[in-house]
Amino acid sequence: MKLYVGVTDDQWFSFLAQRRPDEVNFWRPGGTQVFRAIEPGAPFLFKLHSPRNYVVGGGFFVQHTVLPLSLAWECFGEKNGAETLDNVRCLIQRRRRSSEPNPQIGCSILAEPFF
Repeated sequence: MKLYVGVTDDQWFSFLAQRRPDEVNFWRPGGTQVFRAIEPGAPFLFKLHSPRNYVVGGGFFVQHTVLPLSLAWECFGEKNGAETLDNVRCLIQRRRRSSEPNPQIGCSILAEPFF
C-alpha cells in the first residue's frame, strides 16, 4: 500500500489538532493540478515545514478536487484549518505570495484525521 506525506503549515496543524474534527481539508495553495499520488483509503501523513521537519499526524485520503477558496470555506469551514475565511485566505496568500481574494486551491479531503 502506498502512502503520501504532505508538508503542512504549523498553524493549520495546531488549529486542527486542538479541535480534532472527523475530517479535514488538506488544501494546496496553488494546487490546481490533478492529485493522483495515492488511491482513496490510503494513508496521508502531515509533515511540518522546516525547521520542525517531522510527521505530526495524518488521515485517510478520500478524494481531491479543485475549488475556489470561498467554496472550500462554504463546504468545510473550520475544517480548512482556521477560524475564519479571512484567516485561511491569509495562510494561502502567504504561501502563494499573491493577494488574489478567491484563488483556486487544491482540496484533498481526509477522513479520520489523527494528531
